[in-house]
Amino acid sequence: MKKYIYILSVCTAAMFATSCIGDLDQYPHEDITSESVYTSLQNYKSVLGKIYVSMVTTGQGKDGNLDLSSNYGQDYIRCYFNLQEVGTDEVAYTWLSGDNLTDISNLSWDANNPWVADMYYRIYYNIALCNEFLRNATDEKISGFSESERSEIVHYRAEARFMRALFYYHAMDLFRNIPFVTENDPVGSYIPPRYMAKDMFGYIESELKAIENDLLSKDECPYGRASKGAAYTLLAKLYLNAQTYIGDTRYDECVAACQSAIGQGYSLESDYKKLFNADNHLRTNEIIFTLPVDANTTISWGSSTYMVCGAISQTSATQKPADYGVTKGWGSMRICQAVSDLFEEGDSRGCFYTDGQTQEVTSLEDASTGWLVEKWTNLNDNGEAASNTDIGGVNTDYPLFRLADVYLMYAEATARGGNGNIAIAVGYVNELRGRAFGNNSQDVTETDLKENNFQFFLDERARELYWECSRRTDLIRFNRFTTADYMWEFKGGSSNGTSVDSKYNYYPIPSAELTANPNLKNEEY
Repeated sequence: MKKYIYILSVCTAAMFATSCIGDLDQYPHEDITSESVYTSLQNYKSVLGKIYVSMVTTGQGKDGNLDLSSNYGQDYIRCYFNLQEVGTDEVAYTWLSGDNLTDISNLSWDANNPWVADMYYRIYYNIALCNEFLRNATDEKISGFSESERSEIVHYRAEARFMRALFYYHAMDLFRNIPFVTENDPVGSYIPPRYMAKDMFGYIESELKAIENDLLSKDECPYGRASKGAAYTLLAKLYLNAQTYIGDTRYDECVAACQSAIGQGYSLESDYKKLFNADNHLRTNEIIFTLPVDANTTISWGSSTYMVCGAISQTSATQKPADYGVTKGWGSMRICQAVSDLFEEGDSRGCFYTDGQTQEVTSLEDASTGWLVEKWTNLNDNGEAASNTDIGGVNTDYPLFRLADVYLMYAEATARGGNGNIAIAVGYVNELRGRAFGNNSQDVTETDLKENNFQFFLDERARELYWECSRRTDLIRFNRFTTADYMWEFKGGSSNGTSVDSKYNYYPIPSAELTANPNLKNEEY
């Protein structure tokens, strides 16, 4: 196989079949199988693999053996993309009514929104997977294994804790004040307490620091698993957005986390577009943490398949799906002019199909308004299709963390007062711009990084990271998501854009959970 992908055995998968409707205490069933599953190193590895794969699939195999009973049956990343991107200036969504994304696009959702519920339950199902694994990976539980096997399971344990920290980070970022449960809590009728964002922030921070020595380094870590670099990157994201979460700045800590990530030895890929093609498993120089996707083993209509097929028009007379390595386009998404305008002439990151398309989005229903995004493809390095998307989906992995993001976080935290080196920060930004333009003609200076209240960083992050699930979080950090300070086409449901209530800076806990858990509440909803 071309990729390091975990395949979970059918017998192990059965342990994870569960429903989560109206029940946060979503522990995988283990009354029959846990004693037999946690008996070998390979089985621990398989269960760990389930935790990773749960971000890009909806269940086990091709035949609909779903992990969850959900509203739309879509995978974690498709739900996450919808909540992070569809309501921003980076996406103009065509089939709002058909896909029930109108309220997400208009920033007008409530506690009964089905996409919000699906994301919430996906997150907590995955947290349950981590808790179940960790409950069976204590020093006492693994005492009967050989020394080398115990050492390996300790690495697995650290990775499970990293993944749980990642899921809790997503939960805090999306929902703010959230329920909290770990492997140390009872299984069964236990009602989890509500953790405020400040408490959750501290927990995520402490977990990522605690596992640092047990995670593998960049060069030791097998493909598709979380390394030290992944933990440092997640810490940097946590610290960069600390003002949003806890009302305090942590820029010094963000700089330090970025330095630790960079110190793992990553380097920029020379060709930006190859980071998002079907051979992007070869870009481990820049991609810090990736979610492997394979048309034969990780099947879903979300993840990278959503990125590739969703961006290809169904109505264009000239755009051909085969040019992107697929057999058909879905015509789901375009990009707003507010973002496509940010790209200067010669910026190779602006991967747009413009033939027959107006740049301005004048109608969400009219797929010919707004440029089409060509950033993601199912082509290998030779320009050939990597898989048949009528059968299983694309072969393009989903890069969750990249060095480019770390460079920009270091530079922004330094410019905002963190104790980084401003000359190094400028150098990192110019490395990215040099790759984008092919030369140093568009280099920036220290002044550029600090003028206009750091607006440069919000714009540069859009140019570098569009459609990589960071835009909503970035807009909120810059106080541009709900306010009148920045408009884009159809923000708030208005063709010219409009401000909305600040409560839409986060999503509500689903109504069913408020009924099931009296500890939870949505103050503003």
